[in-house]
Amino acid sequence: MKGTIKRGWNDAAPGRLARHRAAKRAQARERREIRRSRTPGEKRQARKELAVSMAFLSPSLIGVLVFFVVPFFVVIWYAFVNNPIQHEFVWFQNFKNVLQNHSFQLAAKNTAIFSGISVPAAVIFSLLLACMLNRKIPLKSQFRTAMLSPLMVPVASVVLIWQVVFSYNGALNELLANFGVDKIDWMKSGFNRYVVILLYLWKNVGYNMILFLAALANVPVDIQEMAMLEGAGSARIFFSIKLRYLSPTILFVTILSLINSMKIFREVYLLTGKYPYDGLYLLQHFMNNTFESLDYQKLSAAALLMALVMVVLIFLLFLADAHLGKDVEEE
Repeated sequence: MKGTIKRGWNDAAPGRLARHRAAKRAQARERREIRRSRTPGEKRQARKELAVSMAFLSPSLIGVLVFFVVPFFVVIWYAFVNNPIQHEFVWFQNFKNVLQNHSFQLAAKNTAIFSGISVPAAVIFSLLLACMLNRKIPLKSQFRTAMLSPLMVPVASVVLIWQVVFSYNGALNELLANFGVDKIDWMKSGFNRYVVILLYLWKNVGYNMILFLAALANVPVDIQEMAMLEGAGSARIFFSIKLRYLSPTILFVTILSLINSMKIFREVYLLTGKYPYDGLYLLQHFMNNTFESLDYQKLSAAALLMALVMVVLIFLLFLADAHLGKDVEEE
């Protein structure tokens, strides 16, 4: 029965995929034929339209060049020189200094632990909520609205709520005191990382859930019905069918969650300041403090190392997505 179910939705995909690629190639050939058959007047008109389009795009292109492309190469330059005045190449000495720096090691370790816990938790929890809301349950619309409400709350208000709840004289300690539990300062205890993870999940799970709901609505119903007729249970349908069709959305949500985990510095900074308890000292703290000390070489080297790690992680995620969704028809 398992082999029958797997063939039922898997075997038809290669043929549809081949037809899809053939149609794409035919469309490309048709576009090339249209370009070759243009008259001189049509070619001049096309060039004129291109010039007008570039004129409208040029402000944005100049902005990207000035504020993103040029600073990126400046960072690379600073990472390989001894200082901005002498400009003497030291090659990888700045990277060596950063990797041997205790503050960077602590920040990298804390950031890796935080992202390693919060990102999978955000993806899994939001997917479970989306699967729950994809069923017929009472108050579904109200629950969806409640999950999206954190997106409308300003960061300062979120920090204020967390301070009211998790401070030494906060609401949580007052509640636990009724059960004989001693008061603690949650942001200076061993639980501080989990307090911030809870904050991260509260702010990001709702948006991820909406993305998964949209993806679940696009999973072909006929394939699910065929699997049900062949005796497949809900778990089998989810892991063998839905999960494969959800793979592009899982990739997107994972990358988005990873980026958002790097932006949690705002909340942590407002909660704990520039030098928080060791468990919350993140790479963004290291970057900010290094910038304030005007150590551009160390800052640039650390930024390039961080960018390299992000590129490798995203590349691995793309490989996993290609493997997971390789049998799914390309729409």
